[in-house]
Amino acid sequence: MEYINQFFIDFIDILNEMSPYLMLGFLFAGILKVAFPQKFIDKYLGPKNGKSVLYAALLGIPLPLCSCGVIPTGISFYKSGASKGSSVSFLISTPQTGVDSILVTYSLLGLPFAIIRPFIALLTGLFGGLLTNYFDKDEKPIPEISTESCCSSEKESDCGCDEDCNTDSTKKRSPIYTMFKYAFVDFLQDISKWLIIGLLLAAVISVLIPDDFFSSYIGNDFIGMLVILVASIPLYICATSSVPVAAILMMKGISPGAALVFLMAGPATNAATITVLNKVLGKKTMWSYLISIILGALLFGLLIDNVFPREWFTIGPLHDHMGAHEGHWMLPKWLQWGSSISLVLLIINGYFQKYISGKSEPKAVETNTISNEKLVTVNGMSCNHCKNSVEKHIGAIKNVAVAEVNLEQKLLRIKGENISLKIIKKEIESLGFEFGGEVKKD
Repeated sequence: MEYINQFFIDFIDILNEMSPYLMLGFLFAGILKVAFPQKFIDKYLGPKNGKSVLYAALLGIPLPLCSCGVIPTGISFYKSGASKGSSVSFLISTPQTGVDSILVTYSLLGLPFAIIRPFIALLTGLFGGLLTNYFDKDEKPIPEISTESCCSSEKESDCGCDEDCNTDSTKKRSPIYTMFKYAFVDFLQDISKWLIIGLLLAAVISVLIPDDFFSSYIGNDFIGMLVILVASIPLYICATSSVPVAAILMMKGISPGAALVFLMAGPATNAATITVLNKVLGKKTMWSYLISIILGALLFGLLIDNVFPREWFTIGPLHDHMGAHEGHWMLPKWLQWGSSISLVLLIINGYFQKYISGKSEPKAVETNTISNEKLVTVNGMSCNHCKNSVEKHIGAIKNVAVAEVNLEQKLLRIKGENISLKIIKKEIESLGFEFGGEVKKD
């Protein structure tokens, strides 16, 4: 019973510390959504040179894309004409940071960590992109089907690729509506599951692992980095949810450098990302991606542990830390509790909307050789960016008039004439998802 009580106490402490900065980060995410539409981002990533690689890293750092959402977005850039180098730069820099995770990093780990994370994301993204351009000189194959961005059409309301130009909408939404809906509905839905998992995992580690565990069993800082690196590479965790876990691990004795390794490798790598990169961009690109993250994590981890002042990255015990730490003033309790309650209600609302929207969609349609509507299963979609990517690329295929995804049921509804499921399957798999076949009514 004592462990259970302490678990809830620690969970609430961490939630209250993070929630005000999360809410502010979500708002900034909505502002970025309006300020930098997809078609604005695409045009800077095409040339195979250092400038496009730099642009990709700079654009990726503030974007609040979760670990799963960055995969189809990065692949989408590549299929729309971006070079392999700029695509890899985007794939490396984006999941490491984001406005929400930077603010949460400040709230739990302090200002030095909040500053150094985007700086490292920029350098590793730039290095990975340049390394890819140098070693992977294969010419990009010409696509067999049209995958140009549907947002290039003159009438945006007909393109059906995202919320700013939706086929279901008869009028364009105002920027304010788009900003708040993306910030507190769509983006929150994308990361809410992993945010909850990160908070729960942090609280469990706080309760079960003794404070002197890492110092007693892993005395060498570099060995600690290697252990964390090996554990982080296949792990699936987003940049925001990695922060409370890293904070608790530091309180249990790992070095700041090892914590940085977790903050980099945890969000930027996972088994799904590695598989998709190998399949879509090739083995050379996949290895350039991994080498950039591994070398960058170890190099900057060693710098933090051995060059920078250790006190910059030192945090105290959990409850002392939640009160205040150096360079971080204590937020009012009413603001912490109000933000936590608002965040919980928004998460509940997001799951409620997903459940209702999922139930409202038909589970199957009757199809035959002359039907102009098909329903297929697409496995691997887990966020709104996945949804938008599938709708955008399938909608750009010849003879496809409408492509609509039900994210909850993993279903894609396609309308058009003479639709080839072989082409649909090939395009879905090229985006890194699994084609589950056509759904038919019994």
